[in-house]
Amino acid sequence: MTVANTGSGEKRDVGFKDSVTVTITDKMVRQFAEVSGDFNPIHLDEDYAKTTRFGRRIAHGMIIGAIISRALNEKIGAGGVYLGQNLKFVSPVHIDDTVTVEVTITGLRKEKLIASVDTIAKKQTGEIVAKGEAIIMMAK
Repeated sequence: MTVANTGSGEKRDVGFKDSVTVTITDKMVRQFAEVSGDFNPIHLDEDYAKTTRFGRRIAHGMIIGAIISRALNEKIGAGGVYLGQNLKFVSPVHIDDTVTVEVTITGLRKEKLIASVDTIAKKQTGEIVAKGEAIIMMAK
């Protein structure tokens, strides 16, 4: 697993931007299926997946959601609370794809330490796979 640090701006201010890069593995997908109970064959069965529009297995979308959570914690600050997320999946992620999640603080209520964070996930090709906005409460 590779983690990129491309931070820019002050960590707790509007404009701060950073990223996390992760390669999605078969093991990760199978572990997520165990944790979530989502055993959809599109994620786990190569023979089945070959018959779908994707042509091969795809990762659970919420694995990307989990990596966004990781990026918020690692890059904006441990000890905060993830309050909400809107998230749109726009392209599939396949096993062995490398995904970079970028987080950018776009709004901040300093008195309450509540931040709006733009979240975007891209494959190694630069293709966007998911995008949305998170709301977080930063640790003091």
